[in-house]
Amino acid sequence: MYKKQMILQRVTCFLLLAVSALVFIYSLGIMTDIYDSLAEVSGAAPNEFKYVEGSNIYKDMQPFNRNLTTAGIILIISAAALFLFQTHNRRKYYIGNYVMIGINTILNVGASVWALTNIFKYKAQYGLVDFDKLREVCEFYPIKFVQSTFWFDISLAVFIPLLVLTAVNIGSMIWKIVLMNAERKLIEEGKED
Repeated sequence: MYKKQMILQRVTCFLLLAVSALVFIYSLGIMTDIYDSLAEVSGAAPNEFKYVEGSNIYKDMQPFNRNLTTAGIILIISAAALFLFQTHNRRKYYIGNYVMIGINTILNVGASVWALTNIFKYKAQYGLVDFDKLREVCEFYPIKFVQSTFWFDISLAVFIPLLVLTAVNIGSMIWKIVLMNAERKLIEEGKED
């Protein structure tokens, strides 16, 4: 039983590191479609095309995008700390392992809830862009027209695995505690005999 639990904890730690890196990569791409169409339109285009309704989302999302990139880096460091404390291969957990799993859980859940809340808010704001006017501007100027919510929609494919792996990591820790208590009980029974 210990062998299965050890495999689970090792695989979970590696996957947490991979998904944390995916959050960072996602933060680098989330503004791609918005940048392609709205970066220039949000204030650079002259005269009658100077303002497209809703184009201010490009500027509004900048602070969130910076914070999401920072959160991705913090999640990578948090997942790497699991390896530093040998949570991926330790047969018996010590206080440092429990603390790191707790910190990692808080960061993963907090970042996921914060990011998804903001992403859905900005997706709704993106839906308010006057795409007819934007298409007209993009045809008049040599600007690439994009009307896609791909980067908003794919956020679920990034953050749900992070939340699931966090839950699996907690489950693995609980399984480890149960196995350690059962082993301790067997050792005490053996000493009594």
